[in-house]
Amino acid sequence: MTEPIRVLIVDDDFRVSGIHRDLVDAHPGFQAVPPARDAASARRAIVEHEPQLLLLDVYLPDGDGIEIGRESGVDRFVLSAANDARTVRRALASGALQFIVKPFPPQVLNDRLSAYARFRNLLARDDAPLSQTDVDRALAAARGGTEQAPARDETRKLLLAALTGGEASASEAAERAGVSRATAQRHLAALAAQGAVAVSLRYGSAGRPEHRYRAT
Repeated sequence: MTEPIRVLIVDDDFRVSGIHRDLVDAHPGFQAVPPARDAASARRAIVEHEPQLLLLDVYLPDGDGIEIGRESGVDRFVLSAANDARTVRRALASGALQFIVKPFPPQVLNDRLSAYARFRNLLARDDAPLSQTDVDRALAAARGGTEQAPARDETRKLLLAALTGGEASASEAAERAGVSRATAQRHLAALAAQGAVAVSLRYGSAGRPEHRYRAT
């Protein structure tokens, strides 16, 4: 089973960090580690918990969240009420993948987390050669962009190739194709509607029946 993506929230407002922690924990494939409320505790938490994603406020009681992210080298989003152009430019220049202006509706963070999961899936194998299309898809996912038609078609080709060895679940096809499970499900449903993929159900001993896909 794939380990969840560990997320460290750094915000001096405990109510805000609690809301963001709950959103992260409710998102499939993600797990929040205990939040940090200042720069010193953030540095300790990064060493202790080894998070794969940081959600950083800019202004901390004893430091600057953008600099914490820069020195950590960890993937990060900046979440801040500071929405001036200079702060946004500084955050993006430091390597932040996203800048989200507070306050924001929960769906905004949910969408960005889903995009980040796609980004990680696309770049999952360190030794895998990447085409320009692969790089463009990863960059679009990192910025939370929507899939354009060429990327969509390439994704469906990858999923069809993943089914050449026989039927598979959406999770299995996603792992073979290097995309998120949600992306695989969406495109497999579209391929099934086109008649390119057949869908069957496998009933286990308990729980919901599993959808199985095979190329036709």
